[in-house]
Amino acid sequence: MSAAERLEEPEDEVPLYAKRREVYPQAVSGVFRSIKWTVLCVTLGIYYFLPFVRWYRGPNAPDQAVLIDFPARRFYFFFIEIWPQEFYYLTGLLVLAALTLFLMNALAGRVWCGYLCPQTVWTDLFYAVERMIEGDRRERMKKSREPWDLERIAEKVLKHSVWLMIAWWTGGAWVLYFSDAPTLVRDLATFQAPVVAYVWIGILTFTTYTLAGFMREQVCLYMCPWPRIQAALTDEHALNVMYRYDRGEPRMSVKKAEQARSSGEIVGDCVDCNQCVNVCPTGVDIRHGAQLGCIQCGLCIDACDNVMAKVGRPTGLIGYDTDANAKRREERQEPVYRIVRPRTVLYAALIVGIGALMLVSLLGRASLGVSALHDRNPLFVKLADGSLRNAYTVRLINKTLEERVYRLELVGLPQGTHIEAVGTTVSGERSVLAEVGPDRTRELRVLVTVPKGITEPSVPLSFRLTDIATGAQATVEDFFKGPGSGQ
Repeated sequence: MSAAERLEEPEDEVPLYAKRREVYPQAVSGVFRSIKWTVLCVTLGIYYFLPFVRWYRGPNAPDQAVLIDFPARRFYFFFIEIWPQEFYYLTGLLVLAALTLFLMNALAGRVWCGYLCPQTVWTDLFYAVERMIEGDRRERMKKSREPWDLERIAEKVLKHSVWLMIAWWTGGAWVLYFSDAPTLVRDLATFQAPVVAYVWIGILTFTTYTLAGFMREQVCLYMCPWPRIQAALTDEHALNVMYRYDRGEPRMSVKKAEQARSSGEIVGDCVDCNQCVNVCPTGVDIRHGAQLGCIQCGLCIDACDNVMAKVGRPTGLIGYDTDANAKRREERQEPVYRIVRPRTVLYAALIVGIGALMLVSLLGRASLGVSALHDRNPLFVKLADGSLRNAYTVRLINKTLEERVYRLELVGLPQGTHIEAVGTTVSGERSVLAEVGPDRTRELRVLVTVPKGITEPSVPLSFRLTDIATGAQATVEDFFKGPGSGQ
């Protein structure tokens, strides 16, 4: 057949959709399984019960330790209170989270996926419920091939009921972060809560039940972008769960291995028991090398170590290792671990630097603030005596938990300038006094009048806000508009 004929020959069609292969992970015990149980208990414990933790901030502030207060436009985290204009703190937290994820990847690959990812945590919990009710791997596989009976129907109903309870409490716990938790729980129980609370509980119940109960490893394989991203961020010195080919191959059963050794053949330590595959929550065979489905949870390490201990061979056939060390072992060299290297130092330095900058900014931020917005139409008004008047909307910000009296002063205009604000007390030609409630803002309509004589189109000015009790100050700059400014 000629090259042209081969090019014209139709290729085998590749399906665009691969049917899901049911995965039945087997229970396993060991170091990494214990770590995963600990992480699961700690993370879910924090998530479910943190809304009920109290933190006293004063008589005029909510006492929920962590609260996203949309009506008041505040975010509370223990002693920290974030205002809307301080949204950059949230940006900083997101940057820190990304850098921490990068550092974790540089140190130990997809350690986030294997231990801390919400999809992993809730799927682990759902698997535990499934094993308790329907049995371990072999029992579940056997039952899936048998016809349905009353016992199996009862097991399915019980399992899905528990799943729905977990999913419902997951959705309910999330909405508790947006309102006072004990009050909202009472309102939810008496059907007096806002409709939006029930809607979001329903949405989150459905997503948790679906993702952790049915989609499971499909989320990791097809929905999550992180496996694709982290592949571009890793290097040959990152720790990953790996199978030691140099020690495990050629693999064969225990009986065949004994016969091969007696005849002088080279035999690997792997007994081809498939326990590493049976315990994998995504159905990956780690012996085939790095794969997209491997979430680096380490359960295959526990399974393999248990088998090695039973057959009297050294543990560690599967373990956390680096690509660089795999190559070194092939060349009969000792493994070398490089935890400290340029990328890990860079990530750690950025985390420390940004974290320190945010902390200094947070500790040193002012307890008051002021902003000004010049009227756009008209820019200025000429009065009968020839003087000019500009109008501003000035917002006073009180970040303390006590009522404050502030002096708003005008800085930067000639003598004779007059300032007045609706609803305030005039304390001089160039200042006014205003009261602002605890943890509140107050908007003032401020009029600034300059005697005739100003001909410039724009003159810089400043509004200076002073706390009468403490002397703390905040300043905002703006301009006084005159003739020639486009009017």
